[in-house]
Amino acid sequence: MVSPTNVIITGAAGRMGKRLVALVAASSRLQLSGATEAEHHPALGTDAGELAGCGRLNVAVTDDLAAVLPQADVVIDFTAPAATLGHLSQAVRYTRAMVIGTTGLSPDDVAQLRRHAESIPCVQAPNMSVGINVLLKTIGTVAQALGEDYDLEIVEAHHNKKKDAPSGTALKLAEALAAAKGWDLDQTGVYARHGMTGERPQQAIGIQTLRAGDIAGDHTVLYGGPGERIEITHRAHNRDPFARGALRAAEWVVHQPPGLYGMADVLGL
Repeated sequence: MVSPTNVIITGAAGRMGKRLVALVAASSRLQLSGATEAEHHPALGTDAGELAGCGRLNVAVTDDLAAVLPQADVVIDFTAPAATLGHLSQAVRYTRAMVIGTTGLSPDDVAQLRRHAESIPCVQAPNMSVGINVLLKTIGTVAQALGEDYDLEIVEAHHNKKKDAPSGTALKLAEALAAAKGWDLDQTGVYARHGMTGERPQQAIGIQTLRAGDIAGDHTVLYGGPGERIEITHRAHNRDPFARGALRAAEWVVHQPPGLYGMADVLGL
C-alpha cells in the first residue's frame, strides 16, 4: 500500500486554506501533517479540521512552520507574496517540495522563487484549476487560426475582497495570446479605457477587471471579428477547482527533481 503524501497547509484559516484542509481530510492519498497561520492570528491553537468544518483532525493551527516541516512532504501555500517567500525559504531549508498558488507576485518575487526552486521541486501557478490550464493551452491556437481581423479582449471578475488586479490568471491568458501572436504584452496590453481613446489599435489585448460580491473567478477570452465574435468563458462556481488542482500538484511534485514547474507540467500539457 502506498503511503499518503503528508501535506502542510499555510494560511489554514483563510477561505482557500479551509477548503484545502477539508479536501485533504477527504482524500485517501493525502494526509494533513500541519496547518499554519500568521503570528497572533485568532485561529492559532484551533484544530484545523474543526476550523474547516470537516471534523477534528488533531492538527492544531500553529504560527511555527519550521516545527511541522520535518513531518511533511509538501507545503501548499495560498497566502500573500511576502508570506509565501518566507515559507519558501523555510521549505528550502528543510528540503521540502512546495505548491504555490499565491497571486500578486512581483518580478522580483518571481526571481527569488526561481532561485529557491533550484533547490526544491516547486509548482507555481496563479490558477490551478484544470479547466483554466486547458484553456491556457488552447486560446493561442484559436487566435492564430482567426488571423488579424479579430480583436482580442479578456474580461475577468472576482469577489470584492481580492487585492490584486488584473488577476494573475487574466495576465497568464494575456501572455498566452501575446505569445501566439508574437506580440510584446508590455506594449500591447490595455488595462483601462476612459475618455476619448481613439480607435482601437489592431495590436492590442484588452484586459478588463470586475470586482463584485463573492464571485470565485470568471474569465472570458473574446475574439471580436467582422460580423461575429467568439467568447470562451471559464467560471469557477467555488474555490474547489483551485484547491483540487493544488492537491493534484502536491501529489505530483513530491516525485520531481528540483525545479520550477507549472500546472501544464502537472497535467502533462
